[in-house]
Amino acid sequence: MTEITLNRIGALPQIFPNPDDYLFVTGLAGPARDAAALTSDGANMFTMAGCMGAAMTTGLGMALGAPDKQIVVIAGDGEMMMNIGSMATIASQAPKNLTIVCIDNGGHGETGGQDGHTSVRTNLAKVAEGFGIENILTVTDEAGLKDAAEFVKSGDGPRFLWLRVMVGEPTKFKRNMNPAECRIRFKTAFRAAG
Repeated sequence: MTEITLNRIGALPQIFPNPDDYLFVTGLAGPARDAAALTSDGANMFTMAGCMGAAMTTGLGMALGAPDKQIVVIAGDGEMMMNIGSMATIASQAPKNLTIVCIDNGGHGETGGQDGHTSVRTNLAKVAEGFGIENILTVTDEAGLKDAAEFVKSGDGPRFLWLRVMVGEPTKFKRNMNPAECRIRFKTAFRAAG
């Protein structure tokens, strides 16, 4: 079993040093806070407020609807397991501009810290491969972040980046929790990015 030594704090800025080059859609909780810190809660980030499991399908729709923009989905392991079948649709549609980043701490921090499936036997890289996603990278330590930064810029998507992080608190960042405001600002940024 691979030892996981990656701290989630500060990982995303090393992978996406120029976050304004991307449009982000995030899942819930910790990954949304990590992404909000990355973008300074910017207009180029759309967070699924209360829609657990919808980040991947929303990102897919964005990628298909705007093939000239780079779309990044950032979700946690629990969120991904909630709608794992969407990976099959992503693989079949094969949008070249879509990157999925799973920040996996092996547990469910929002509901009491229960162990998640990936802390036992589930291998999300093999799941992604089985669904037909060809570009996959697993990172478990700080040294792998350099490879991850290259990975998200190289080749065609869809790409699946599995960031296996140590158990610990996500980035401490207070993001805007008003979904209507966030939707309007993202829509404006989305149109302006074209």
